[in-house]
Amino acid sequence: MGKIKRIVYSLTLVPLLIILVLFGWFLTVIFEGEKPAMTLQPLPEYLSKEQKFSLKVEDRKRGLRRVKVAIRQGGREIPVFERRFPFIGLLNRKGVHLFSEEFLLDPEELNLVQGRVDLTVRAWDYAMKNGGDGNLSLVEHKMTVDTIPPSISPVSPINNVYQGGACLIVYRTSSDTLESGVYVNDIFFPGFPAGVDSKEGYHVCYFALPHEAKPKPTLFLWARDKAGNISKATFYCHIIRKRFRREKMRISDRFLKKVLPYFSFYPLDSEDTDIKKFLKINNQLRRENHQTFHELAKKTSPRRLWKGPFLRMKNAATMAQFADRRSYYYKGRKVDEQVHLGVDLASLAGSPVQASNRGRVVFAGRLGIYGNTVVLDHGQGLASVYSHLSAIMVAMDQEVDKGAIIGRTGQTGLAGGDHLHFAVMVHGVFVNPIEWWDPHWIRDNITKKLALIRKD
Repeated sequence: MGKIKRIVYSLTLVPLLIILVLFGWFLTVIFEGEKPAMTLQPLPEYLSKEQKFSLKVEDRKRGLRRVKVAIRQGGREIPVFERRFPFIGLLNRKGVHLFSEEFLLDPEELNLVQGRVDLTVRAWDYAMKNGGDGNLSLVEHKMTVDTIPPSISPVSPINNVYQGGACLIVYRTSSDTLESGVYVNDIFFPGFPAGVDSKEGYHVCYFALPHEAKPKPTLFLWARDKAGNISKATFYCHIIRKRFRREKMRISDRFLKKVLPYFSFYPLDSEDTDIKKFLKINNQLRRENHQTFHELAKKTSPRRLWKGPFLRMKNAATMAQFADRRSYYYKGRKVDEQVHLGVDLASLAGSPVQASNRGRVVFAGRLGIYGNTVVLDHGQGLASVYSHLSAIMVAMDQEVDKGAIIGRTGQTGLAGGDHLHFAVMVHGVFVNPIEWWDPHWIRDNITKKLALIRKD
C-alpha cells in the first residue's frame, strides 16, 4: 500500500511542478524588465534650419506599446509625433517589435526661440512592469537653436584685380563666425583673422581671378557660423581683362630623347612611341602635380610671414611669361595644348636661387614635370614655387628669410634648358608673379588695405 501511495503522490506532484514551472515562466515573460532599445541619428549640436532625424526602436520580447517624440523648451512641451501599437496574438508575438521613422524638426515652424531645446524620445513595451505601463526607455538630446546668420561686410572700398592676378580684401565679421572668405565663381578662398594688432572682427582674404575666368565672374564674401548659418555679401571689385600670349612649342625627337629618361620613375608603356610617352607626361602627370600644389595650399600659416615686394632672380632674362597659351607641334602636327603657369627666368647655368620673400618650406623634392622643386608658404594662402632646380639647399619645415639661397637653377623635369620656373600661388591657384615683384602694386593693393585694420 505504501508503495502505491508513493506512486500516486509522484503522479500528482509532476503535473503540479509543470504547472508551477509554466506559471513562473509566464510571470517572467510578462514581467520582463528589458527596456526597448533606441537609436536616434543625427545628434547635432545646433538646430538652425529644418533637420531630418532617423529613429529606430526595437523590443524583441514583449513588443512595442507606444513611442512618443517631443520638443521641450522654456517649460513647454511641443509634441512631434506619437505612435501606439496594438497587442496582437498570443503574448503579442505578432505585434510590432521593430519601429523605424524619419521626422523633420523645423525651428521656424515649431516657433522655437534662440537658445537651448531638448529633443525627447520615449518608448514603452508591453511588459507588466510599472503598474502595467511597461518598461520605459528615454533618450534626451540637448541642442541650441540658432537661426541667426553671422554678419559679414567689406571694409576695403576699392578692390582691383587683373585677370590671372591676385587681390586682397579686408572685411569684418561678427564674433560667432567660424569660417569666412571669398568665392570666385565656385572657388573658395579662405580668409584669416587680421591679427592681434588689428581691430576686432577684422579679416583679410587673398583671392585670385583665374587666368581662364570668363567675363563677369561671380564674386562675393561668404561666412558660416557654428550652427551652419550662412551669410553672403557683395563687394566692389573692378576686374581688368588681360590678353595672354600664344606660343608654338616645337617638339623634336632630340628633345624627347633628352627629357624622357628623367621620367623613368613614372609608369609609361614601353611599347608606346616617345611622343605618346611625352603626351602622357605633359597631361596626366601635369594634372597630378597640380593636385599636389592644391594640397600644399592647405598647409598655409594663418599668419602673414612675408613683407615688402618679392625678389626677382638677379641678372635673369624672361624666357616665358605667365599664362602663355602653348600649342605643341610634333613633325608639323599640333598634338597638345597647355598653359604655362609661371615665369621662366634664365641666367648662367647653376645660378643661385633666392627665396623671394620670408616663408616656410612646405615642399622640397622631385615634383613630376617641374623637376626638383621648392615651395615656400608665406602665410594666409600665399606661396611661391621654384622649379627645375639642379640642387635644393633647404629642408622641409625650414624657415627662410627673404634673399636666402634655397637652390640652384637647372633643367630637371620637363625643361629644355637651364632656367628657373618661378610661380606664385594664392590658395593653390597660380597668379601672375609680376604683380608681387612690383613695389607700387604691393603698396596700392596690399599695404594701404592692411592700414585699415590697425588699432588706433
